[in-house]
Amino acid sequence: MKTYLILAALVLVLVPAAYAEDIIRKGELLTLERAVEIGLKMHPSVRAGKGSVDVNRARRGQAESAYYPQVDANAGYTRFQPSTVSTGTTTVGIRRLQESNSFEQYNTSVTARQTLFDFGKTRTNVNIQKLNIEASQADLANTEEQVILNVKQAYYNLLRAKRNRVVAEETIKQFEQHLGQAKAFYEVGTKPKFDVTKAEVDLSTARLSQISAENAVRIAYVSLNNAMGAPDAPEYVIEDKLSFEKYQMTVDEAMEKAYANRPELKSILAKKKASEEAIALARKGYYPVLTGNADWTWAGERFANGDGWSAGVGLSIPIFSGFLTRNQVSEAKANLVVLTANEESLRQTVLLEVQQSLLNLREAEERISTAELTVRQAQENYEIANGRYAAGVGNPIEVTDAEVALANAKTSYIQALYDFRVARASLEKAMGSR
Repeated sequence: MKTYLILAALVLVLVPAAYAEDIIRKGELLTLERAVEIGLKMHPSVRAGKGSVDVNRARRGQAESAYYPQVDANAGYTRFQPSTVSTGTTTVGIRRLQESNSFEQYNTSVTARQTLFDFGKTRTNVNIQKLNIEASQADLANTEEQVILNVKQAYYNLLRAKRNRVVAEETIKQFEQHLGQAKAFYEVGTKPKFDVTKAEVDLSTARLSQISAENAVRIAYVSLNNAMGAPDAPEYVIEDKLSFEKYQMTVDEAMEKAYANRPELKSILAKKKASEEAIALARKGYYPVLTGNADWTWAGERFANGDGWSAGVGLSIPIFSGFLTRNQVSEAKANLVVLTANEESLRQTVLLEVQQSLLNLREAEERISTAELTVRQAQENYEIANGRYAAGVGNPIEVTDAEVALANAKTSYIQALYDFRVARASLEKAMGSR
């Protein structure tokens, strides 16, 4: 048994890893669309959401079972033996008499029951379960939207980390060039030892930044794998889509789409309808239920003796249930009040998310144009400072400041591109638009 449990645990660990390798091939160029597709297929929260939909489908089938007759079969065997009474010398005779009076009983029966009329209880219960299916499907769609957003954020974060790594590598090359110039000037006696020492310190600092940039890339890969639900994915490369594209959308247009498409709203509206049906179902507890029944019975002292049958109808009228029905109606009404308040709260949340996403999008768009200009100015300033130092009229502090400013400008530009892409993805999530 212990060996079996160990093998089962190994299967649970190894199968997902093998499946991830089948989904993502080693060295594959992973596009954003492909990453989203993998996330929707493999993420455990999506699989859980699909399971919830199946649960509600099964509950609908359970509710529909009341439309059909219920058939039961029973069989039994009984042996009857009268009790023994001791009265002195007559005990033996009494026992013989009781043994002759003992007998066996066989019985078999088949019973069928059918609800004939229940004032719509079954129909209402089925409608409730159908609405619960709609709500669970909307909840699944909301889970998928969140997975899509997480994958996009992780994908863009990986692109940002890789671009920042490139900036760190370029910065190291610039400091290495500056160090070479400082050593050359020091060897010919035109610059002091301070220039060489400062250039070495700057280069070491740049290498520390490169180490951090490399680690950021590794962490970004892990985060993307997790967002896709493929933590054991093999190595792959991604497509560079961290670019700027103007996105036109007004607040009114975004809100119209959000109120029409957001799966959370669809879910809570379905739950409200189900709650209204639940009130009607609870009220039907005051009404009687008409049922029909029929059975066939076979019984006797021998295995094949006599049989009989019966058929009829029954009317069950609730007289007093300890105020159960009244409290069930009160509970259903209270649930409807809660859902109505939650709907209003959700609509306010949707409005907030759409407005925030649009504002973040506009802010990122403005920063991108400013960051582009800053990169050009920093590049020009670096070339001037480096040229002055190469001509022997500049100082190392100017060069260092220019190199740092250029690296910061490039990093800010990359951050603006990332913020724009994430803000756009957040707006699409807020509008319920993939």
